[in-house]
Amino acid sequence: MYQKTLSYYITMLYRSFAGFTGDKLQEVGLNFGLLFFIVYIGKRPNCTPSELTKELSLDWGHSQRCINRLVDDGLITKEKNGRHYMLNLTERGQQAFTIAHQAFFDWDAAFMTGLTPKEKAQLLALLEKAAERIPHHVRNDQ
Repeated sequence: MYQKTLSYYITMLYRSFAGFTGDKLQEVGLNFGLLFFIVYIGKRPNCTPSELTKELSLDWGHSQRCINRLVDDGLITKEKNGRHYMLNLTERGQQAFTIAHQAFFDWDAAFMTGLTPKEKAQLLALLEKAAERIPHHVRNDQ
């Protein structure tokens, strides 16, 4: 028998969250891979593509393809403002943001049903402590 590790549990939780969220995002024609784009733009209106790319620690080409797809799908706008482009959610994008943002809370509620309030607080505190060693740009928790 193998020893279970934190990375094992993180992988299981990630797969569960991705599946749960993917089902909810399909309602607005969004996939899990674009979730953080919508959440970032929703929380930071008028951000630039370079800000988004840097803050989400993405490859420039991948980021631009995803942004173009979101524009083509009518979820965000990309408007020139001086020398920069500004990204904003469309009405449909705002609907996707609301669903995507709520999915985090809904999954937590479904996942932690077997925990007491004290256990939930302990779990989150321990995970926060463990995450302190993760570089800030990867955590994206400004």
